[in-house]
Amino acid sequence: MKALVYTGLKTLEYRDVPNPDLKDDENLISIRSVGICGSDMHAFLGHDDRRPAPLILGHEAAGDVIEGPLKGTRVTINPLVTCQKCKECKSNRSNLCGKRQIISMQPREGAFAEMVAMPSRNLVVVPDNISFNDAALTEPLAVCWHAVRLGINALDTEIQTANTLVIGGGAIGLGSALSLMAKGVKKIKIAEPNAKRRAFLQANTWFDIYDPTEGHGELSNYDIVIDAVGFASSRTDACALAKPGSVILHIGLGDSDGGLDIRRLTLQEIRFIGTYTYTEQDFIDTAHAIFDGSFGSLDWYQTRPLSEGNDAFEQILNGEIAAPKIVLNP
Repeated sequence: MKALVYTGLKTLEYRDVPNPDLKDDENLISIRSVGICGSDMHAFLGHDDRRPAPLILGHEAAGDVIEGPLKGTRVTINPLVTCQKCKECKSNRSNLCGKRQIISMQPREGAFAEMVAMPSRNLVVVPDNISFNDAALTEPLAVCWHAVRLGINALDTEIQTANTLVIGGGAIGLGSALSLMAKGVKKIKIAEPNAKRRAFLQANTWFDIYDPTEGHGELSNYDIVIDAVGFASSRTDACALAKPGSVILHIGLGDSDGGLDIRRLTLQEIRFIGTYTYTEQDFIDTAHAIFDGSFGSLDWYQTRPLSEGNDAFEQILNGEIAAPKIVLNP
């Protein structure tokens, strides 16, 4: 089969690779759509030790099952494979499984390929009226859905009246805003410094979009602040913008150091919650929210052939892409 293989720093090669081997209860999926994630970009830049070259990246995928127990069905893929036996898996916190594996990390090759093998429990059947491109958004939206669920559970304020801010207008930032919307939030702002992306969001969404480089306005004003960037500077902003008794949801993985105002978080009882991926139920619930239209129109991505994937990565790196997401089609 053909695959887009990460072979070294800033290099992806479209080439022939062996077909996946199927294990018990695994399905062979013909990939129709696969999104480019920020973690793929981190690997592309050599910033992720968990993804050493050579490796097939990509984990936001959907396609047709062509062999296995679910043969003949259209599916979206939960890329997080867990043991199903530990305390975390049995208590609906499978994202914290100590033996978790995710495609696009060793030892599991990813979905920037014509085919991938996955267990049946990791597949959600997609209705015929849902495009594969939309279905491939289940994974990134599930990250956001999970975070928002945790935030709502921790918040004392009624969610319908909560004042909320998302820092970052990429796919995770926009997905977080859409998840807040799906949960009934009315007041949602997105801070996005990139002018191209900000213009895209202003033209294609109803959210209040602004440029944080010109200031955030009133500080200590938000019941929920979602940091979808994860750099020291965005954590600094999140700490300043969260009101007393509020919740900060930290999704972004930009860097590891600095930015937290621990004294303010303590004195103002601001909950800081790190969120990672999603549970199996979160993934299923997100897929169904896509199917029933809860996220609204999902027309905020661009598509490219998988064979042009390296060019797409370079365009993202150079800030040439206004859309929050690029979906590759094998």
